[in-house]
Amino acid sequence: MRVRRLATLAAACLVLASCSAVAESGSTTQLDPPATDTPVPSAESAPATTSDPGAPPVTDGPDAGTTDTGDPDAGEPVVEEPEPPVLDVYRPECVVEVAPGESLSLIADRFDDDTVTPASIRAENDIGDDVIHPGQLLDVCPGNGLDDITGDERTEPNAALVSMSTRAAVEVQQEHLNELFDGLGIPPLLIDGDSGPVTRQRLCAARVALGLPISLADMEPGGDEEAELLATTELPVPFTSSILSERWILIDQTCQIMFVGEGVDRLVYVFPTSTGEEGHRTRPQDLTPMFRYDPALQNDGWHNSTTFPVEDDNPLNGNMYRPLYFDRGQAIHGANNVPRSPQSKGCARLRVEHQDLLVAWLGLDDVSGPVTSRDRLNVTVNVQGAYEG
Repeated sequence: MRVRRLATLAAACLVLASCSAVAESGSTTQLDPPATDTPVPSAESAPATTSDPGAPPVTDGPDAGTTDTGDPDAGEPVVEEPEPPVLDVYRPECVVEVAPGESLSLIADRFDDDTVTPASIRAENDIGDDVIHPGQLLDVCPGNGLDDITGDERTEPNAALVSMSTRAAVEVQQEHLNELFDGLGIPPLLIDGDSGPVTRQRLCAARVALGLPISLADMEPGGDEEAELLATTELPVPFTSSILSERWILIDQTCQIMFVGEGVDRLVYVFPTSTGEEGHRTRPQDLTPMFRYDPALQNDGWHNSTTFPVEDDNPLNGNMYRPLYFDRGQAIHGANNVPRSPQSKGCARLRVEHQDLLVAWLGLDDVSGPVTSRDRLNVTVNVQGAYEG
């Protein structure tokens, strides 16, 4: 019994000596783990041990070594959507296969690109309307010069993109025209990219002022005309003989526009007008003095023409508001209807509010009767051009 105890004590001493040596050296020898195909779980994923000696041993079940990728709250596995098959087309990244229930708008909304619109997709794929079908292939890279489905070269530009580019250019023109004509009495243009008759009339007026060939045509984006327009910061006085007078009125029949100014350096107003229709053209004038003003006070400013009378005053068909006469019976007068084409009987119509501005500029607001003194009126009239419409 004594011998067994001595042996046990000796073994314990050896263990203590070994532990002491390790502690003194401050290092340990780490052995590489044996090679195995089984993943080694981390401390976080390893199953917890139990101190309960009655607990059943932990064994590898059928799910041992798997990772649950499902929702931890729902306990359901996450199912990844399979990648769509690559389309057998020239440029798959530029082609969409229509899915059931899709529309051109929904397809265009996928792309963060202003050029991809239902209209540009229609133009790129020669589609006449918005009807598309599941399984249909659509080229969604408009304007790159290719049929991205077949790889064929496109020789014609995408009409929708051309339209978008043109509209953007027209908007720039409209914005600049509004800046140039600001404060001159003419209403501002709507910035809508539509070069309609109102925008073309304003472009025509700008051509008159800038000394460009006068026309009602659109202004080509990127052209020399547009460059000169956009470089202009202040609308100049039109260079005509009218500016030789102290006060002058210039009526351009091509544009159906009226300029009002003082001498060579002051442009006062620019008004839309409507001159004489076919058979009653407004006669050309060069520094013609205005000779009479009729305030028509007896009828709130409205005077009935003796040459072309009407049954009731103030109609839409040409009765004269506060007329200013410059060539026998021809006059500048206000009217309730001022179209953008010649439709009068020889006179130059202005909107009623514009005629009021013109009369006030001439200093005739407070007269109590007709004025027939040319010196008192002190303004000349020029009429030039011919309507092209």
